Amino acid sequence: MAKLVILTQGMTGRAHELNVDRTTIGRVEDNTFQIADPSVSSHHCEVLLRSGEVLIRDLNSTNGSFINEAQITESVLKPGQKLRLGQIELKLEAEGSAPATAAPAAPAAPAAPPTPGSPPRKADATMVMPRGVSLTDLETGGRRTGLDTTSNAFSKKRNKSAMYFWIFAGIGIVVIIGLILFALSQVKNGGH
Repeated sequence: MAKLVILTQGMTGRAHELNVDRTTIGRVEDNTFQIADPSVSSHHCEVLLRSGEVLIRDLNSTNGSFINEAQITESVLKPGQKLRLGQIELKLEAEGSAPATAAPAAPAAPAAPPTPGSPPRKADATMVMPRGVSLTDLETGGRRTGLDTTSNAFSKKRNKSAMYFWIFAGIGIVVIIGLILFALSQVKNGGH
């Protein structure tokens, strides 16, 4: 029985046996093999068992699917080869077969156009952050040299309800101070 084993640190050794004809891999729970990592798309790829071969088909993922570092849209994965989904690296292991050498994957096939009448795919907002978010990125609002500086990746959101609260609180304080001053002036003038 073939299985996919995760090699990426933090998930090392986690595996999924390929015991059905179609296995979906992605970040969300409705996948057959869920990999909860931000670099993996919600529905990243599918694994098809066809005539003893393991076929990987990318599902228009944001960060792509790679076999031995060659990006693919659809390709056969052989035992011992590495499959990378976003930043997660996996290896195909099969019982009774020797691991394959690191041969390059087949060239990427062109993506199939959506069939008429099929529902459009939702956009997946997955973004690769290979080194995470640094303090410098937060301080500069996400703008790094050499990148699009018009991005507001970490900009502070305006909170209108808080703004209105402080405006009305300021007005209320001014009114209260005015009433206190008026009352004091009335007491000072003898109530007249």
